[in-house]
Amino acid sequence: MRAPNQPRLLSPSGTAHNMVSNNAAPPATRPVDFEENDYSDKAVVDIAAQAAEHVKSKEERLFVARLDCVLMVFAFLSQVIKILDQQNVASAYVSGMKEDLHIKGNEYNYFTTYFNIGYAIFVIPSQIMMTKVDPAIWLPSLEIAWGILTLAFFRVQNVTQIYIMRAFVGAFEASAYPGTVTLLAAWYTPRELAFRISVYHSAQWAWKQISSGLTAAIFQGLDGVHGIAGWRWMFIIDAILTVALAAGGFFLIPGYPSKKKSVTSPRAFWLNDRHLEIANERSKRFGRAANKSFNLRAVKRAFKSPQTLLIPTLYVASQLAQQGYLYFNLWLKSLKNADGSPRWSITQVNALPMAGYAASILCVWMWGFVSDRFQNRWIVVAAQGTIGLIPGIMMSVWNIPIGAKYFAYYLCFTFLATTPPLMAWLSDMTPNDAEQRAFIIGCTTASWYAFNSWVNILVWPASKAPHYPVGWQVTIGLWCFIFAMLALTRYVDLYYVRPRNARQREDAALEADDLASETSPDAKSNVVVAVREDNRA
Repeated sequence: MRAPNQPRLLSPSGTAHNMVSNNAAPPATRPVDFEENDYSDKAVVDIAAQAAEHVKSKEERLFVARLDCVLMVFAFLSQVIKILDQQNVASAYVSGMKEDLHIKGNEYNYFTTYFNIGYAIFVIPSQIMMTKVDPAIWLPSLEIAWGILTLAFFRVQNVTQIYIMRAFVGAFEASAYPGTVTLLAAWYTPRELAFRISVYHSAQWAWKQISSGLTAAIFQGLDGVHGIAGWRWMFIIDAILTVALAAGGFFLIPGYPSKKKSVTSPRAFWLNDRHLEIANERSKRFGRAANKSFNLRAVKRAFKSPQTLLIPTLYVASQLAQQGYLYFNLWLKSLKNADGSPRWSITQVNALPMAGYAASILCVWMWGFVSDRFQNRWIVVAAQGTIGLIPGIMMSVWNIPIGAKYFAYYLCFTFLATTPPLMAWLSDMTPNDAEQRAFIIGCTTASWYAFNSWVNILVWPASKAPHYPVGWQVTIGLWCFIFAMLALTRYVDLYYVRPRNARQREDAALEADDLASETSPDAKSNVVVAVREDNRA
């Protein structure tokens, strides 16, 4: 057993051991001595920073390329289809559903309300299930469920049926985004994660590029075929695409790398045992703990952790601060020529924002790459907030040249990428607790849907379009609040979270070391050898 005041060592891989007095050769790399209770920022070994210096072998680079070609491509396509399923009601509404079902007043607005209710209620339970049921089973099963419900929409006869089905679609879709982010965090390292989340995140704007053309093609080509209205065909086509892709998910989605292959934890055919070894070696290098089944202790740990409050607050505030771009088309529609005729046709009103959506895809990739390249999350968010202040101030003044308003609206599309660095930051702050990470991701997403269901109605009321009296001013206030929260989160990360994580890694390794020394006289020396091997690596 370790003496009370005996120095403790922590290897770059996060493995701790006791100092052993023997004549063995010293480690190739001098380990860091932890004086008793010395966990200041300088004393703490930053596992991720040391691991980032590791040069990937050709085998590891090929492994990451394999992940990108299969997991990332599938995740991207799945997100595109999910957004199509989410927005098909809006497309159907303007394509004949309103008239056929006699939808009146605010009934259309309630479609989104019921979807958000189902989503917000189910997202945390679904994230908990992600730790108990393998993602290769859970995620595609939910996707098939909402695909079947999407198909059922083509038979709806009244708004009550739509309300019920929208709530269930929201519930089944709840784990798609947070669940996929949780899975990506299990396979990618901190040096890779933000960019991959950015690519996945950008699918929502890729959808914008194809939705109008797909909707028009379905409506024009199938309207009236077999006596079925064009808007009903939209749901049929969407359902076919959803179920087909979900079926492929059972074969393409990998489970967690730390779990052995079994009936309840299948393994994608494109991964072999060596790939799993590489994945687990990468996790060990960055001090990542294995995925375990969720329990109530994880909830207790989460509520005792500051990131449970900090990350959701930053996420919700940043999402609300970005909402101005959504009202670009309403402003375009309000513009008139000198004779009072519309300056832009309906087609042009829908087409002009497309350039902004294309720019947003490139920008979100760029912000994610920068976040990973420099291993900095808060500066990336702060930089976007600084840009976000510009249109906020310009549009608050309002009486500015029309060209300046075009500039302000298009600039809004360049700072829509706060989610990837924030999710990567959360992953960085919870390396030792995958269950807590999944739970906080669920809380973060649920918080956003809870706020989004009512805040925009107050801040961006349709009756005040296109000049929103408080919308842009609220945007400025939110970005200023975000700057303060970033400073607080950064401080807490440096002086509380990282030292705590270092203690947890060391304590866990010491327990394993002490247990090994009690079990076998040679086991303890084996731990030391393993640490030295880590140091040489």
